[in-house]
Amino acid sequence: MVILCLSLSGMTRVVTRLEKQGWVERTKCDQDKRGWNAVLTDAGLARLERAWPAFLSSVRRHLVDHFTGHDLGRLTDALRHVATSGDTSG
Repeated sequence: MVILCLSLSGMTRVVTRLEKQGWVERTKCDQDKRGWNAVLTDAGLARLERAWPAFLSSVRRHLVDHFTGHDLGRLTDALRHVATSGDTSG
């Protein structure tokens, strides 16, 4: 599950821009026939893979590098908790 702090119209604008770039396509939502999902295209996945190293470097520089020792372990535990508690699929 991904949580974003965008209005519905803001999300629509973002998805429309990504769609125009060929990085996502809209598909009907199986769980809610009124809704749509934005699904990565092959081109979108390729773009994500190219961006991933820079993203990870930025996360490390702006967040992880500010923690050491015991604090780094606590950060790891906290992020693990966030990653597992947000899963509402099962």
